[in-house]
Amino acid sequence: MKAVIKVSNLRSQSDVGNIRTALSNEEGVIACHIKREKGEVDVVYDTYFINLEKIQDLLDDMGYTVI
Repeated sequence: MKAVIKVSNLRSQSDVGNIRTALSNEEGVIACHIKREKGEVDVVYDTYFINLEKIQDLLDDMGYTVI
């Protein structure tokens, strides 16, 4: 499954690195591409292991605002 998640407070390259590291450590996340300028996180994941709600909750727990 592929999803595009809008994040409103994605500001620095450090934010990009933090999100990439956190998503890479989650079982079921196959790939992610973060577009800082657009405030978008493109994620490819396996729904057997993880769902979109859990990915959004992870971003929320990290302090990012999912739109």
